[in-house]
Amino acid sequence: MTSGTPVDTPVNWAGFAAAEPALAGTVEARFGAYTHHVLATLRKDGSPRTTGLEVRFLSGEVWLGMMPGSLKALDLRRDPRFALQANPGDGTGMGGGDVRIAGRAVEVDDPETKAGYVKEVEPPEPFHLFRTELTEVVRTSVEDDRYLVVDIWQPGKPLRTVRRA
Repeated sequence: MTSGTPVDTPVNWAGFAAAEPALAGTVEARFGAYTHHVLATLRKDGSPRTTGLEVRFLSGEVWLGMMPGSLKALDLRRDPRFALQANPGDGTGMGGGDVRIAGRAVEVDDPETKAGYVKEVEPPEPFHLFRTELTEVVRTSVEDDRYLVVDIWQPGKPLRTVRRA
């Protein structure tokens, strides 16, 4: 099912969830299973930086909150591209699959929006707040203990599923 969105046009979480509700439910459940996840950003020199991060799904958006002046916030201000990997949990089980989101982070300075976030999340203040524009959502799972299954969603394209034996 396509979202009707032009290819390469990022969408927010609500747009993705409308296009692929089943996958969105799985992805949100995987992120909801744990508090901390792994965010990948780009340093000044272009090399990757990975750091821990709490993620919130609120009001049709995926929100990234960060301490003031944190390196990951400075990375995103300079280059908004990111990848976000859900915490896989304990052990080697992949209950619900392995999920990741990629896109661009847009810093939010609007006082009303930040106040709404504070009301819901109660983060330590001050903080940086970013909403996400999704360019890819991927779920990797194992089917019948035999196949690796990769579901790949990108704006404006149908959900693609790859199975490998």
